[in-house]
Amino acid sequence: MPRHHHPQYLIIAKEPVPGKVKTRLTPPFSPVQAAALAEAALRDSLRAVAATPAAQRVLALDGLPGGWLPPGIVVIPQRGGGLDERLAAAFSDAHRLRPGPAVLIGMDTPQVTPELLRAAGEALDSHDAVLGPAADGGFWLLGLRRPGPELVLGVPMSHPETGKLQLDRLERAGLSVRLLPELIDVDTAADAATVAAQAPGSCFAAVLEGLGR
Repeated sequence: MPRHHHPQYLIIAKEPVPGKVKTRLTPPFSPVQAAALAEAALRDSLRAVAATPAAQRVLALDGLPGGWLPPGIVVIPQRGGGLDERLAAAFSDAHRLRPGPAVLIGMDTPQVTPELLRAAGEALDSHDAVLGPAADGGFWLLGLRRPGPELVLGVPMSHPETGKLQLDRLERAGLSVRLLPELIDVDTAADAATVAAQAPGSCFAAVLEGLGR
């Protein structure tokens, strides 16, 4: 038996509804354009997860699934108020469906690749946790060998040092943590242009180009 068991991969995301997603892109984009970019980023994120060997693939969704959802993804509703509660619930609910290591990403990094996701999964063979820091101070990936709500509950999530605070929480729990490369989260129009340039083959880049940007 190989020592490496594939983890399950989770995506936490909002249904891309105009006015409800990527509001920091408006202006310069309209709410409809911002939602189109959010949907493209979600498609890219789902595509990367679908191409990564996994014990299970789960979408913790705020809203309803649409035509952007590929086959083979288990959809569960988000639960909780703050993002920390939603992350904790996503890990707990996915763990109830299928116990074992879990790697979670959001929908703000359309440049994510199956290689990066696989590296995160493999890191959990030798580490208790894996964290992908984001350029804005947050994090784009969190993987836990033994997911527990206490590892994320109460970590301030929209804070300039969220990633550092999350890392601190993991280390205080006595976990060994492997860090992944830093990625840029798409929050602003400038971020969108940078990320599209980094991922020229992505849905995200194609939609951005179609909007004349």
